[in-house]
Amino acid sequence: QVQLVESGGGLVQAGASLRLSCAASERPASRNAIGWFRQAPGQEREFVAAIRWSDYTTYYADSVMGRFTISRDNAKNTVYLQMNTLKPEDTAVYYCAAGPLLRTSSDYYSYWGQGTQVTVSS
Repeated sequence: QVQLVESGGGLVQAGASLRLSCAASERPASRNAIGWFRQAPGQEREFVAAIRWSDYTTYYADSVMGRFTISRDNAKNTVYLQMNTLKPEDTAVYYCAAGPLLRTSSDYYSYWGQGTQVTVSS
């Protein structure tokens, strides 16, 4: 079973940057896509960004387009989420997830990390 471990969260001021990491224990075929999702208190989990392992195809939510960048390091089995120009509304627990298809719905992702907290103060 694939294990995912997120890191890199923290408390920053608005306008700052953070880089989240998602380290996978292995890369089976069932983990062809890695997605980042976030969940703020009292809100539903929402899609942030995703990348297909095989060809670097990426998807972004409109709310983060131009500010966040998803990338991967094959050698380290790690996916990154570079977050720039952070806003207070980006405050949430950020989760990475693995699945067979590159989709924006969490329904398509089978493996999830434990999450990392990102807090942006105004």
